Amino acid sequence: MNAEEMIRRAEPLFFWVGAVTLALLALWLLYRLVTGFRIWVLGNGRLLSPKLGKWAVVTGATDGIGKSYAEELARRGFAMMLISRSQEKLDDVAKSLEAEFGVETRTIAVDFGKTDIYPKIEAGLSGLEIGVLVNNVGVSYPYPEYYLHIPDLDNFLTNMINVNMTSVCQMTRLVLPGMVSRAKGVILNISSASGMYPVPLLTVYSATKAFMDFFSRGLQEEYRRQGIIIQSVLPFFVATKMTRIRKPTQDKPTPDRYVAAELTTVGLQSQTNGYFPHAVMGWVTTRLVPSSIVIFLGARMNRLQRTGYLHRRKLRELKNGASLKSE
Repeated sequence: MNAEEMIRRAEPLFFWVGAVTLALLALWLLYRLVTGFRIWVLGNGRLLSPKLGKWAVVTGATDGIGKSYAEELARRGFAMMLISRSQEKLDDVAKSLEAEFGVETRTIAVDFGKTDIYPKIEAGLSGLEIGVLVNNVGVSYPYPEYYLHIPDLDNFLTNMINVNMTSVCQMTRLVLPGMVSRAKGVILNISSASGMYPVPLLTVYSATKAFMDFFSRGLQEEYRRQGIIIQSVLPFFVATKMTRIRKPTQDKPTPDRYVAAELTTVGLQSQTNGYFPHAVMGWVTTRLVPSSIVIFLGARMNRLQRTGYLHRRKLRELKNGASLKSE
């Protein structure tokens, strides 16, 4: 049998292999389009309602994304338990929710940087039928910095671990048993896109958010058969006080716009970027671009931000020094 005859006999095989491959690719693309349409166009907005439980609990509820979650959940009829550090700010938010949405509110003022606060929180939550928990409280760096150059590193580490990691574990410990006993409930853990890959000069923050993501996805698998939804939420930049972004854009939305979009993904995605432009950015940075390039670019951006911050700080110090001398 010569080569030409062998090729001729193999042609039908090549044809069917190619046809099956194209068919599978077409089916995969169709599945992705239908799934995307289901998540980002139709959504699942009606899932979150007081049928899950009368109360919703939000940590870090006085600013930014946490405040927007509190407002949106109150709009849906939940009684609100607000937990944050400043009692004055908590009272302001609680009064606003009561006036605008006519819902019952309660507050607990604690510093999540401490570890002795959870008996107080447990007492405050006692007897409440909690349908939704939003673990939102978090802290970041004051500015991008190399690990060993972080000011007051020891206390910085303790505070960040307590706020970004311990709070999630402890709040889940307090709330999850009641949800399991009723076989329904939703826990939203607000991580960050910084937890999707290492972010140099924000390394500790990035690592705590990666922990939050892994913790959420692991618990989701443990408890999904018991009727519980535990979602890891990984936003990119949102125009909040923490990010220091003052002017929102299409890819840097307001907290209200972000939360409204994110809540439609609950029950559809166990891990979500929460907002369609962020989902595109997440796909590009995790599937299309090699992680080494993402890490390199993140480090470069943060070095530039660090340089700018330190330069501005030095100018302020010189200006203040000159003012003192003139006095």
